[in-house]
Amino acid sequence: MVEIGLGLLVGLVLALTGAGGGILTVPFLIFVVGLELHQAAPIGLMAVGLAAWVGAVIGLRDGIVRYKAAALMACCGVLLAPVGVWAAARVAHDVLAVVFALVMFWVAFRAFRRPPSDDSIPRAVPCWLNPQTGRFHWTSRCAASVAASGTLAGFLSGLLGVGGGFVLAPALSRFSDLPMRSIAATSLAVIGLVSVSGVLSAALTGGIQWAVALPFSAGAVLGMFAGRTVSSRLDGRVLQRGFGLVAAVAASALLLQVAHA
Repeated sequence: MVEIGLGLLVGLVLALTGAGGGILTVPFLIFVVGLELHQAAPIGLMAVGLAAWVGAVIGLRDGIVRYKAAALMACCGVLLAPVGVWAAARVAHDVLAVVFALVMFWVAFRAFRRPPSDDSIPRAVPCWLNPQTGRFHWTSRCAASVAASGTLAGFLSGLLGVGGGFVLAPALSRFSDLPMRSIAATSLAVIGLVSVSGVLSAALTGGIQWAVALPFSAGAVLGMFAGRTVSSRLDGRVLQRGFGLVAAVAASALLLQVAHA
């Protein structure tokens, strides 16, 4: 089925780019499956959430998920995800599509602009790892940074059905000294937790087309498993720029669709 193949691709991108693939779910569902944006958003959130749970469990097994930070971000996100779902149902389709396209352009810009990270260089950040315990040294500034990123990611996940990884991963990279593998795993844990709230809200209001959602989500989970097995062998910078190019093309197509509607 087409839905399984698309979900597989989303899961692969999600695994290979460190929680960035969710931004592609809605464009795939709109242009290939033929759904409207408000129909595609909760399905995308469900698929990304399930795939993120797989990545998070693997990260927990490897001991690289900062679970306290993930829990705080998720708590803030869970509160705002239903607000995003509520807002999405009341915003005009064309307006929501333009907002989504602008978000994708921003993600694409960051993918091309962000320099390769060097985890060996110490930085002054609000959240820093205690070398003795391997855990965050919590301060009020650290907690505020974590909570703010979770709040924004939660609202956008409900509004656009994107999971929020494109907010969480850059935020964790900016305000913490976590290595990139830990950033990706922690981000996936938050996405998995936050998605539960948004998906339940959409399901209770009858906003999910299960005939599309189930195979699409199954494909995303399979893609996550496949992507995790090969991610360490591929050049992260090339993957990052390739993802940015796909996001820019999808955003341009979405704006063209709105202009010709």
